[in-house]
Amino acid sequence: MSQTAETNVPISKNYQENVDYLNKKLGLPESFDIVLREMTIGGKKMAIYSVNGMVSRPATNLILEIFTELQRVDLAINAVDKLVKSKIADLQVSEVEAMDEVIYFLLSGTMVILIEGSNQAIIVDLRSYPARMPQEPDIERVTRGSRDGFTETLVFNTILIRRRLRDPGLRMKLVKAGSRSKTDVCIAYIEDITNPKMVDYIEKEIKNIRIDGIPMAEKSVEEFILGSKVWNPFPRVRYTERPDVAAIHLLEGNVLIMVDTSPSIMIAPCTFWHHVQHAEEYRQEPVVGMYLRWVRFIGIFLSVFLLPLWLAAAMNPHLLPDWLQFIGVDKPATIPLVLQVLLAEIAIDLLRMAAIHTPSPLATALGLIAVFMMGDVAIEVGIFTSEVVMYIAIAAVGTFATPSYELAQANRLVRLFLVLCAAAYNFWGLAAGALLVFILLLRTNSFGVPYLWPLIPMDFDALKTILVRHPVPIHNLRPSIFKPKDRIRQPKERPNPS
Repeated sequence: MSQTAETNVPISKNYQENVDYLNKKLGLPESFDIVLREMTIGGKKMAIYSVNGMVSRPATNLILEIFTELQRVDLAINAVDKLVKSKIADLQVSEVEAMDEVIYFLLSGTMVILIEGSNQAIIVDLRSYPARMPQEPDIERVTRGSRDGFTETLVFNTILIRRRLRDPGLRMKLVKAGSRSKTDVCIAYIEDITNPKMVDYIEKEIKNIRIDGIPMAEKSVEEFILGSKVWNPFPRVRYTERPDVAAIHLLEGNVLIMVDTSPSIMIAPCTFWHHVQHAEEYRQEPVVGMYLRWVRFIGIFLSVFLLPLWLAAAMNPHLLPDWLQFIGVDKPATIPLVLQVLLAEIAIDLLRMAAIHTPSPLATALGLIAVFMMGDVAIEVGIFTSEVVMYIAIAAVGTFATPSYELAQANRLVRLFLVLCAAAYNFWGLAAGALLVFILLLRTNSFGVPYLWPLIPMDFDALKTILVRHPVPIHNLRPSIFKPKDRIRQPKERPNPS
């Protein structure tokens, strides 16, 4: 409550009162990174505030040179107006009249100038962001295509999208979230395509976020605007770190939600099928892209169902027909089969987490440890059977082949659930577990969009574009479920070249 008790405090004409207020709020001189420079120019006192490291030094020197050339007559009447419109007009300059705005802009990296006798402050945007250069995302690599990716700096991310979409209808709305963090959240959409009700709903939900800060960025925002459903692991927004993927979704009628300090962009709304497609499919010939897509579909299916199916068959060989009797375990291990599967699943997760926290030069050594000590040796001593290791490996490969990391983690939990169902009630338990998962998917939605569309509800024309990678020239319609203003992507009749 103390943080919001003094809001909209107006800037006083008393120079010292303003300086004392800001120094108290910002913790000067304890906060070493808040820089205050006081000067007397043209007979008037000036206070220049900035955050060390966030303001361009050459631009700062330019401002100071302008100030040293000012005369008393320049600041006698309407000092702020003259400075903004004539002296520093080449820079991005604005005026504010409230102290909370001054503090927000200052902590965002701008320079703030207070002048004696004025009840306005000058905001000069000289920001120089600490940021890494755009690099290709590790989890969305392509064989051929662009190698740039989003960074932790919001302005860089908007530039990467503007570079691909030079549409005057592209809108970038900025909203603040967090009473203390004041995190910038950008809502991007194309005005004459995107459903305005969707934009209004997302903007309203972000503005209604009530929390002190969102340092975990995009995931915190997602949980606020969609609600955290503890027992539903399936992602209801798609994340991407590729500007080309984000741009194509804008053209489909989606909304992008970008949170400062995060390189991951949220795409909303989304369906289940958004998570199983990859940019690589659109960087190859259509028939090659279709083949890659189906290989990926098969891998995702195997990652979920192969291990529970095998476990049900191995534990109940009497239920198998004669031509499937080879499925099972040749040499039983010393521990029960279902426990082997659970231990192997946990071992895979431990290896994955260890790989994340292991420096790259040691990653090869970690792989050797996994192969020899946790694979061969575990089989030799009878902890695991070779069949368990093989099927776990196939499931892990299918998991890693899933384009969406969030969906891969959800599928991992579904696989464990189905393993337990199969262990408890063999094939009947597996069927019942699969039915429960299907019902969960059926009840899931993303901003009101059914998660399984266009399968349920059925839209055959849209379903064809998922099953078959269509050539771009004949992919003419935007998804109807998003209710876009303009469904036609290109003219039906092409101009005659002659």
